[in-house]
Amino acid sequence: MGLLVAGEWVDQWYKSSAKGEFVRQDSQFRNWITADGAAGPTGSDGFKAEAGRYHLYISLACPWAHRTLIFLTLKGLQDVISVSIVEPLMLDKGWYFDAEQGDGLYGLQYLHQIYRKAQPDITTRVTVPVLWDKRRNTIVSNESADIIRMFNTAFNSLTGNTEDYYPVALREEIDSLNDRIYHRVNNGVYRSGFATTQSAYEEAYYALFEELDCLETLLAGRRYLTGNTITEADWRLFTTLVRFDAVYFGHFKTNRQRIADYPSLSEYVRDLYQQPGIAETVDMPYIKQHYYGSHSTINPTAIVPVGQELDFSVPHQRQRFSEELSAASS
Repeated sequence: MGLLVAGEWVDQWYKSSAKGEFVRQDSQFRNWITADGAAGPTGSDGFKAEAGRYHLYISLACPWAHRTLIFLTLKGLQDVISVSIVEPLMLDKGWYFDAEQGDGLYGLQYLHQIYRKAQPDITTRVTVPVLWDKRRNTIVSNESADIIRMFNTAFNSLTGNTEDYYPVALREEIDSLNDRIYHRVNNGVYRSGFATTQSAYEEAYYALFEELDCLETLLAGRRYLTGNTITEADWRLFTTLVRFDAVYFGHFKTNRQRIADYPSLSEYVRDLYQQPGIAETVDMPYIKQHYYGSHSTINPTAIVPVGQELDFSVPHQRQRFSEELSAASS
């Protein structure tokens, strides 16, 4: 675990604020792939959508990287964008690749070498996902929120898949949901687990469960966060909820209750998990191995708890909302 400082690797745990709060570093690379190669809403450069040009580096444990794998699957980009998966553990040299296969492109062993290939003197945390341009040998983006929106639209003309998870009519609502959920849930579990003072932990803990209670109420009356259509807001929430009971509940001390104890949220997670192609993106043994084996300051013995058997394939009744809407309109 560590970071690059002026291009040199330093083994260092995450820093906290003066109050003991976990502070997540902003993403360093924020350029965009667009259909015509024009610059996007962030960054300074544009990259044209082309088949075979881009490579995605991910971890199956990381919820931010998981988002991008889900969108690659939903949008049918498996034959357009190649993928490399790091090994489960993140140790003294950070994320690393299989010793025989390397990173899948250059035979490199560590993800920090990919960052240095893009910018030799960079100072940054080495995070996943990383969207790489094989033609220009550089990182397009390491911001998952941007990458899923690129995947949502930039390659539509190549795949013919025009399914839109960020529709114009719902963007204001999606953005509002994303903002709340990011701060209080997605990052909230990390702010609880990586806090170094009791007060910082409790502040994050109570905000997390206040938001989960609100989401439980919301989802008691609608199938998905914005209604009866799945949007990016649902997938951004899903990657945290699907890990919650196996990891965050114990490892990050977010132990007031499990997602399984929320009637609507637990059905909602199963509904999303059972969407075509999604189950194959969830590798729970890998996820548990990463969290319990990588965070030595939290779990110094690296023992992975056996825990309860989680079965997200159990049938749900969330389709009743769509059926009720159809009946009401007929």
